[in-house]
Amino acid sequence: MNEFAIAEVATGKLNALVKNIMRQTGTSDPNEAVRLVNSGEWILTNPVRRWREQDGVIYFSVTSNGMTGPQWIEHFEKKGIQLSKWAKDVLLSPDFKPTNGVTTEVAVLKGMLFEDNDRVTSKIRAEAGKRKLVKPNAELGCLIRDMFTDEEIAAMGLVWIVAFHEPIKDSDGDPFLLSANRADDGRWLDAYYGRPDGRWARDGGFAFAVSQVSS
Repeated sequence: MNEFAIAEVATGKLNALVKNIMRQTGTSDPNEAVRLVNSGEWILTNPVRRWREQDGVIYFSVTSNGMTGPQWIEHFEKKGIQLSKWAKDVLLSPDFKPTNGVTTEVAVLKGMLFEDNDRVTSKIRAEAGKRKLVKPNAELGCLIRDMFTDEEIAAMGLVWIVAFHEPIKDSDGDPFLLSANRADDGRWLDAYYGRPDGRWARDGGFAFAVSQVSS
């Protein structure tokens, strides 16, 4: 065949492909990204799923690394992950207290599990309690954002995952919860109101820690 393999591939799709390769290879040069793949220096493989889903609940584990709020801000900015003003407020609060080397099994309750009228912070926490789930450390929001790509969050059927930790007040004194978000303009670490009467959209997930019961 004389026809190019890409003859019927839309330009926009090719552009998205190259940008995806650039992101995965960590280079800002599109020609270098293509060269890395064509030369075999970078091999495309099927991703290993780092989470599982059962009955509308997503499970995975994370291990804390001792990073402080300011260190997380620096880390995310170097990775090109955007942070909202409220997320930075939470990370810079004295109430943000990291741990180191602590492994947490995480359960994410998908928004679809709740009727629209019941998708309220207080009722979500009550449902988590019935399932023996507990409040995680606030750093969970950072660990989730660092662990998963936007593509993985989309594969979960979610737009955002908010950590249901004890709310931390922003610079105005309002309670906030850290959230890993995917958006058209890239990856975000954001923060949402954590008031008991707060209402939530269907397309997100609510992250809790699985209670560890001693034998």
